[in-house]
Amino acid sequence: MSRTPALPRRRLAAGVSSVAVLLAALDAYVVVTIMVDVMRDMGIPIEHPERATPIVTAYLLGYVAAMPLLGQLSDRVGRTRVIQGCLLFFAAGSLVSAAAPSLGVLVAGRLIQGAAGGALLPVTFAVISDLWEARSRPLLLGLVGGAQEMGSVLGPLYGAALAALAGWRSVFWINLPLAALAMFAVRRGLPTASSRRELRVDLGGGLLLAFSLGALVAGLYNPDPSQAVLPSWGPPVLVLAALSLAGFFAWERRSPSRLIDLSTVSLRPFLAALGCSFLSGVALMATLVDIPLLARTLMGEDSLGGALVLSRFLAALAIGAVAGGMLTRRVGERLVTAGGLFLAAFAYWLISQWPMEIGQAVYQLGPFAVPRMSLDLILAGFGLGLIIAPLASVALGSSTPDQHGVVSAAVVVARMVGMLIGIAALGAAGVYRFRQLTKDLAPPLPFELSPAEFDRQLAAYRAAVRAALHVEYGELFLITAVVCLVGVVVAAGLGRPEGTPLTASEAG
Repeated sequence: MSRTPALPRRRLAAGVSSVAVLLAALDAYVVVTIMVDVMRDMGIPIEHPERATPIVTAYLLGYVAAMPLLGQLSDRVGRTRVIQGCLLFFAAGSLVSAAAPSLGVLVAGRLIQGAAGGALLPVTFAVISDLWEARSRPLLLGLVGGAQEMGSVLGPLYGAALAALAGWRSVFWINLPLAALAMFAVRRGLPTASSRRELRVDLGGGLLLAFSLGALVAGLYNPDPSQAVLPSWGPPVLVLAALSLAGFFAWERRSPSRLIDLSTVSLRPFLAALGCSFLSGVALMATLVDIPLLARTLMGEDSLGGALVLSRFLAALAIGAVAGGMLTRRVGERLVTAGGLFLAAFAYWLISQWPMEIGQAVYQLGPFAVPRMSLDLILAGFGLGLIIAPLASVALGSSTPDQHGVVSAAVVVARMVGMLIGIAALGAAGVYRFRQLTKDLAPPLPFELSPAEFDRQLAAYRAAVRAALHVEYGELFLITAVVCLVGVVVAAGLGRPEGTPLTASEAG
């Protein structure tokens, strides 16, 4: 850009972009509480929820696959154009989803939504980098990251409220006026990119990488991990993903316009940021999946109760994202990232030690009795939230301005891939361990037993299963703590502790 806009205009641009990020984030989680209504309307039996999982995976597939290419596109043609284009396609995907007469059409709509919505976060990170110098940008990055994480808190409640008032389709219909308002605000609030050079986009490389990431999503997502680590289609699809990725690297060696030009990127901090983001994704998915399951199986909560238990973690995640931006300005990216991951590791160790009756457990802090479950989940969420802004800041600082969109996308993609691999690996480990712990258990049969004896044996069987689940959850969260500790080590590669941009010699 020819000159930096005035401060009020820059603040408006950051706020407008953050609202667009929140809109997309809401729809990433909105289907959680409307899934039963969707299944009923689409004629899917309630006892076969796996048939509805493409509604979730299609959004995730589009979200991950399109992000790198759209990130680079924003580097080439301008942030405003890409954000407006994403909002337009997000509205189109919402229209298809709202009017969908069948599951296949709904899945297609969710795929379009995900592809458009996924690019908004990294492109907004790039907007912040365009408008603020390195020392000032972490707080804004934290606020944008907080808006993204707030979608995970509000999305399920937002979806449930709209569905109760006007049916599940209203969740998608309302996106049309919201996206139109956001497009208008972006047009007025974001600087134009008239001075940005029109450069070639690496379409071939972007499509190869998109296909690789999409195949990875499809190959790792298993709707029934109790039967196997991978779904039946998993191995061949993952082989296809690996071949496509090899093709991407071969293409990049010859492409005149590379998706990421590593010769202009400071590799050590950039790769360390990707590594920390990946590991945080593993920990995040372990929490998103296992805490609601723990609440239902050990605490006897229903689906809503499990979501409310998880909301402690999610709210702290959003608050931590903002706090991470503030702290990064004072002590630098490396210390904030290492500190956040260490806090998360400590919290997950505490969670791994939870007693069976965790709902009644408290910490006695002087005269105050603090619920142990709430405090431990808040610490874990806050720790993982702290690292969002510094990791984005490191990626932006390790690259040249003409690659800010694509490197921001890489950090977000790394976290999503960590989430996918985390759920596949930890889910398989959990199922295997549970089977080990219960291999000698068998439910009692009522034949030749008095009613009293049958009830006694059934109660003993249920108690044994509950004890096995308690051990399984403890071990999974202990593994999660170790994952976060590995992240503390990786964070040492993020660069200098002070939050200053790399010099030209260091970036080389």
